[in-house]
Amino acid sequence: MEREGLKPGDRIGTEQELAAEFGVSRPTLREGLRLLASTHLIRSTQGRGGGIFVESTANEGIGRNLSDSIATMLSTESISLGELLEARIVLEVPVAGLAAAAATEDTADALDTAIARASKAEPGDRVFNAADSSFHETLAKATGNDLLMAFTRWVLDVLQPSLIKHVGARTSKRGILAQHRAIAAAVRNNDVAGAELAMRHHLEYLVQVLRKTDAGLR
Repeated sequence: MEREGLKPGDRIGTEQELAAEFGVSRPTLREGLRLLASTHLIRSTQGRGGGIFVESTANEGIGRNLSDSIATMLSTESISLGELLEARIVLEVPVAGLAAAAATEDTADALDTAIARASKAEPGDRVFNAADSSFHETLAKATGNDLLMAFTRWVLDVLQPSLIKHVGARTSKRGILAQHRAIAAAVRNNDVAGAELAMRHHLEYLVQVLRKTDAGLR
């Protein structure tokens, strides 16, 4: 779909139109559409103006599938928040370094804007949460690696909301903002090692808060 220049929201056609275009039967087409829908690439609507629409790009679809799978694992307790945080360290530390290596002024400005928005709210608030997600999403986008962006989706879609719900009240706003500022400063200076170290400190802080929270609940 991306090779055809299609974007999320674009209408592909109706079942009848697509069956005729590709020279396949309606049942065969429906099976193909079902598989595409299961990977969040398309969606179908009924009624006037309905049809088959692009829901997401292939990379976005990968991210959503991964998010759905991890959400299921978390809800069935086959994986813990601690394990997800460990995986996040493995993912986001190098992402911060890659972002620093490729960062432009626009990237640095976007990080500073996210920090400024978060500073006007409290951890757990909708505004703070949105700004926090924007900060980490900006880093992933700065890498220029679509696959890393897709892999980062589960952090924003699954881990962040669950982590905020579990430990949000126990986190230090001042601490998180200081950690984000250290990451942003390293990115602005294209300091790869500094960005990686600052991100590691940030995520290890969250690990410590999670451990203390879990210990207090026992």
